[in-house]
Amino acid sequence: MSAALKLPETGMSDAEWQTRCELAAVYHVCHMLDWTDLINTHMSARIPGEPETFLINNYGEMFDEITASSLVKMDMEGNVHGDGARFNAAGFTIHSGVYKARPDAQCVLHTHTRAGAGISLINHGLRPISQDALHVLDDVVYHAYGVPATVEECDALGRSLAGGGSCVVLLNHGLLTLGETIAGAVMRLYMLERACELELIARQLDEPPVFIEPHIVEKAAARMKKMRPQPGYGVPEWQGLVRQAERRGFDWRR
Repeated sequence: MSAALKLPETGMSDAEWQTRCELAAVYHVCHMLDWTDLINTHMSARIPGEPETFLINNYGEMFDEITASSLVKMDMEGNVHGDGARFNAAGFTIHSGVYKARPDAQCVLHTHTRAGAGISLINHGLRPISQDALHVLDDVVYHAYGVPATVEECDALGRSLAGGGSCVVLLNHGLLTLGETIAGAVMRLYMLERACELELIARQLDEPPVFIEPHIVEKAAARMKKMRPQPGYGVPEWQGLVRQAERRGFDWRR
């Protein structure tokens, strides 16, 4: 990713500005990949050095309108740091719930794609039938639908994630991934989305799918458990996606 230009705002650290630029890029990548639902999903990132705060979109902006400076800074109690910003209440519930339960989470991504929402209608809907599924299957958590924007749902999501798992199927809802890095969270979401797409295709065929042998599934899980926590996980793919978004000509680093 290209170097971020420094925003001339008093009191903002270089780390926060860099995170703002990277998270704004996530929104433009999601727009490019058609992972949008008008203004109604949200991506966030924890601010380095300020673990009780995170950045999220200014509610009302389309993903291709988001810039680094338009992102909203919040704390885990729902307080907004700054003026003139709006946030989605359900978004705050989801993201704060994840960050409270998972200190390792530095980025949280949530979508309502057709494939993800489709699989969310089926309990334990992902099966070991594609190599894409093997990328995430050992890391998948299923979370029951709750009342949006409530303390109860915030706590329930935290409980679902407390035992591990960074690829979440929110039943009757959509998908969520978390990562130790922004690149890692994006890579997880890409592979989870692919797995859901292929699962839906398989369920529409007249033939039963070919299941991958259990011992191969186990070896894939062991490999992925080592790979996903690495700092370089997903970085080449993420950098390529950012270059692709940059070629569209919009400067979100402002």
